[in-house]
Amino acid sequence: MTQAPDLPYPHLAEREDIALFLDIDGTLIEHKAHPEDAVADDALRTILSRASARLGGAVAFVTGRSIKMVDEAFAPLRLPIAGLYGLEHRLTADGAAVQAAEPADLAAVADALAREFHTTQGIYFERKGPVLAVHTRAAPLAFPAVKAAAKKALATLPEGYRIVAGHAGLEFLPVDALKSAAIERFMQSPPFAGRLPVFLGDDVADEAGFDYVNAVGGMSVRVRPRGVTSADYALKDVTAVLEWIAGEIVSARIPAGA
Repeated sequence: MTQAPDLPYPHLAEREDIALFLDIDGTLIEHKAHPEDAVADDALRTILSRASARLGGAVAFVTGRSIKMVDEAFAPLRLPIAGLYGLEHRLTADGAAVQAAEPADLAAVADALAREFHTTQGIYFERKGPVLAVHTRAAPLAFPAVKAAAKKALATLPEGYRIVAGHAGLEFLPVDALKSAAIERFMQSPPFAGRLPVFLGDDVADEAGFDYVNAVGGMSVRVRPRGVTSADYALKDVTAVLEWIAGEIVSARIPAGA
């Protein structure tokens, strides 16, 4: 683990064999109190479309959002996607999506927490099938109470769930919901297979993805760096990410069909 502010800039050195994996919130789009409000603009869609064309389609979202939510936020652009930390996936842009439903036990936890915090302004519950996110970005002082209540609620769930706390909230996740597994699945099929995996993310949930790409000789990039991370490189914010994609990939001399 390295102190994130000390990490170098991720120059690609004109590599021609890139498979680009991208977190969304905090990486491509600034965080919002309600994730539905965080949508792509024309400039972002254009950059991603050109990057995908440049890399022969080897650009994918790896996100905690659901596939449906991502498609709505980026329409009309469609890319391969691992949603809900890989519990949902669409391996090609025009392929079929494998999606996941909300289990009854997690639904009961969501209902109970919503009742407990119904008078607290700014808390937002995002129910994403087998993933429950509790956002406190608009209610930061409530986060300790939310975290304590979530730990109690976790004990009521069957084995196989964990809580992951982020910058401004937390999520209940199945233990097999890992960005590392999602990236590995992509790397086993075209157009990703045989390429160098490059993964950009900004949060603790992205660390498993960093570990995987590091283990296979890829590039891990932490966005908005703070604290310690497994990533080998860093970009300072969302604007820097878009400039990096535009400069290092879209404008790079990568031959067609690479």
